[in-house]
Amino acid sequence: MEWQGEASVMTQRRHGENAVILTVLSRDAGLVSGLVPGGASSKRAAMLQPGNRLSLRWRARIEEHLGTFTVEPLRARPGLMDSADALAGTNAVTSLLTYALPERDPHPALADATEALLDRIDAGQGWAESYLKWEMQLLDELGFGLDLSSCAVTGARQGLAYVSPRSGRAVSAAGAGDWAPRLLLLPALLGGCGNGGIADALRLTGHFLQTRLAEFHAGKPLPPARARLVARLTASEVRQG
Repeated sequence: MEWQGEASVMTQRRHGENAVILTVLSRDAGLVSGLVPGGASSKRAAMLQPGNRLSLRWRARIEEHLGTFTVEPLRARPGLMDSADALAGTNAVTSLLTYALPERDPHPALADATEALLDRIDAGQGWAESYLKWEMQLLDELGFGLDLSSCAVTGARQGLAYVSPRSGRAVSAAGAGDWAPRLLLLPALLGGCGNGGIADALRLTGHFLQTRLAEFHAGKPLPPARARLVARLTASEVRQG
């Protein structure tokens, strides 16, 4: 069995004295894992940092085997390690992807969105809202998407203020009625008519990541890297007023 293509590093872990097991995200093959002989050397370790773009060839005797990578560098993303926020963002993205996706299950649109997000983090641009949209796309790609287009009660497209915690559908202020205290806030960043910034928006996506995605992975909680990123982005929002 053989696969060849370009991909970005998601994770690496030491295997034996000199090798690493590398997991990458490719557009056409999804997550692919393989052994990189000599990958633990100082020269190769820098190349295999999460977020870096590689050209790879994967070979295995049969498809079910781990397989072995031959690796060539394509493009480094040094900005992913430039700050604590950038590192937290990178860790959240790579952790959620390796948590949520089965191996060799391609999601081309999600892979494209991941590349664009990693580029924004690498460039040091304001990427918090891009990360939020990426979480929304992750939910959608896995069949857990939210419907924020119209009110689930009245059908109205204006005045949307809440989201049902069970159905993931938007609800208008008028349609909520006495149920409002039981609903989740729909922040302005996601089309809501009220206030609410990045912290409220991530609280919303976090609810569905926990109740839908984590429940799908029974007994397996969300990776802690996401909570660490949310804490940093929330603190930054508070500082900025």
